[in-house]
Amino acid sequence: MRAPLLLLSSQLCDARIWRQQLDDLADLAPVAALPLLEGDSMPAMAAAVLDGAPPRFALAAHGMGGFVALEMLRQQPARITRLALLGTLATADGPAQIARRQGYIRLVEQGRFDEIIEQRLPLLFHPDHGNDPALTAIARSMARDTGAARFLQQQRAIIARIDSRPFLALIRCPTLVVGAREDAVAPPEAVQELASGIPHARLEMIEHCGHFAQLEQPLAVTRLLRAWLEEDRPVTPR
Repeated sequence: MRAPLLLLSSQLCDARIWRQQLDDLADLAPVAALPLLEGDSMPAMAAAVLDGAPPRFALAAHGMGGFVALEMLRQQPARITRLALLGTLATADGPAQIARRQGYIRLVEQGRFDEIIEQRLPLLFHPDHGNDPALTAIARSMARDTGAARFLQQQRAIIARIDSRPFLALIRCPTLVVGAREDAVAPPEAVQELASGIPHARLEMIEHCGHFAQLEQPLAVTRLLRAWLEEDRPVTPR
């Protein structure tokens, strides 16, 4: 059996976004999906995950989970045997992104959290999937269960995160970067920039898909993660 696989969820998400992968990858390794519910900064979230993680593990992370994964690599790189980054990017927020997040914060402070959930749905799915009642029900349920207070912490942590691009060249574990062609949150050019900065990273793009690739194209995501887990690529010492 391979090293355990940890799956990190993005903001307003939990294990339900990884439901297909939890079932389909269990024959390869022990698999656990973790919501990011502890810490008010990326370093604090990373430390909380590391405190509860096995001594060595493979790590797949989506969206905000990718920001945490990069921080985990900065803190304890030797513990991570391989890395998969889905729908994430290496840059810090620019002025437009910060303004949007500050708008979210104001809405939460006004007691209008449910409005944020509805505002975000068009950003999360491909247009052909955005009206799928089963998919949108999962997105709404995950967001409501995460809650307004935790969402505020997540937004402030995301705003304060550092630019990870200078760090990417130090990553030595086998790395898979997955993007989606119609992802409005982590667009293809940002995902390509992330992959190009990591030595020997493999980049894969999923077609007809938005930000929630694990829900929209679950079989494609599982296929890519299985190949990543099964490939025999040694870790290069730092």
